[in-house]
This record gives sequence, C-alpha cells and structure tokens, in this order.
Amino acid sequence: MQDKISLATEVAIKAVVEAGNLAKEYFFKEKEIVEKGEDGDVVTIVDHLAEKIILQSILAHFPDDQIRSEETGWSGNESDWLWLVDPLDGTNNYAIGLPVYGVSVTLIYKKEPVLGVIYDSHLGDLYVAQKDKGATLNGKPLSIGKNLKKTNKMTVGWIQGHLVQKDEKAMSLKHELDIEFKRVLRLWAPTLLWCMLARGDIDGIFLFNSEGDDLYSGILIAKEAGASIVDFNGGDFEGMNPEPYIIACHPEHKHSFINLVKQTLKLS
Repeated sequence: MQDKISLATEVAIKAVVEAGNLAKEYFFKEKEIVEKGEDGDVVTIVDHLAEKIILQSILAHFPDDQIRSEETGWSGNESDWLWLVDPLDGTNNYAIGLPVYGVSVTLIYKKEPVLGVIYDSHLGDLYVAQKDKGATLNGKPLSIGKNLKKTNKMTVGWIQGHLVQKDEKAMSLKHELDIEFKRVLRLWAPTLLWCMLARGDIDGIFLFNSEGDDLYSGILIAKEAGASIVDFNGGDFEGMNPEPYIIACHPEHKHSFINLVKQTLKLS
C-alpha cells in the first residue's frame, strides 16, 4: 500500500505542477469563460486543459482506479482507490483576474483520504500530505504552530456549498462569526484556505455543507499540520461525507469554536 501511495505522490506532484503552470501561463489570456449551472459558477478553457493533464497522468499509472473530477465527473471502475481532482480551484477568482487559484488532487482508500496534494498555481507553492506522515510546504515540514490569540483578534475562513445560497442557518452562523472574529475570509478557493490554516496564517475554518473534489486534500493537509477537524457537534470528522459541516482550528480553540456553533444553531 505504501509503495502505491509513494508512486501516487510522485505522479500527483508532477501533474498538479504542470496543470498549475499552464493555468498561470493562461492567466492574462482569453479564458473562454462559460456559465456553469444556475448558481453563478463558471468554467474556463483552462479547467478542461488542466484536467486533461491530470487525468491522463493518473490513468497512465493507475488504470484500475476510479476517478471523480470537477468537470468530467466519475470515470473508471468502482474501486477501493478513488482519485478526486479539481484542476482549477478558484475558477471564479481566475475568471475575473484575481490571482488566487490552485490545483487539488486527493487519493482516497476505502473512503479515507491517504494523500493530498495542492499547488498554489500563482505563487508556485506545493503542499503535500500523506496520512499519518505529516504535511510539507515545498518539501519542508508544515505545522499550524501555537495560537494564543483572543477571539476578537482572529481571522477565520468561511466555506459554503454552491447550493447553500442564502440558507437561514448558514447566514445566521456567518453573521455570528462576523461579530465574534476580527475577520471572516471567504476566499472562493477552498484548498488555499485550508493551506492558510495549515500554515497558521488563519485561525480556523467553518464549512457549511460544501463537499466536493477540492475538500479532502485540504482537510488532510490541515490535519497533518496539527489542526483539529470536527463536525458541528464536536465529533471527529473522519472519512467522507456528502453533506459535511466542519469546524477546523488549532486544538486549543476547538471547544470554544464548537460552543459558538452549537449556541448559534441551537444544537444539543
């Protein structure tokens, strides 16, 4: 198993760097932007070109694995091994010329993330995590570090699914976070938000029902860097969940963040 994960790491790193560099090359070119769905999302030519690079690389080395990718959906035969691919995380940023976008590849084994690779395409930063083996940034160990800030001096991230829209509970929680914290950051490139948490540059993430191909790489990298990842009731978040509600933060703040969510949403 470890031999496969080691090879998968090499393959994923090479593919995300190539895809990310292509995205940066196209950044100031015509992107052929097309609306995607009814919720304001968009797709560009780069999404498709970058996806092709990654899928071809995975299939060349692991033809028996299953893949779920942002643009092409499911492919391959059902397997214990599942690849999740987001070839351009932050497409809405990319489309308006905001240089906050990346590439995400996750390898899942029996519904448990075992490898996460994220490439910050514009900055050229590479994040890698293997389950129980820690996380790295450009090959150096990555740690969330210590965090002794008071709540009113913290910056936290907010992630919500496309279908959440103006959900009453979501808006209630977001409003409470705006009151409690110094800043609530909605980056529109979730994988890079998870990387910010792993670096210790933000103090937490609140995720409201946002499952997708960009989720589990970020969770694994943050977790391996030392973050606590729990659901809204305070239970450890493990495996995969089609409707996740997540709190991620430094372990020292876990209980206070859980209590904030429970009180706001009136959870038992």
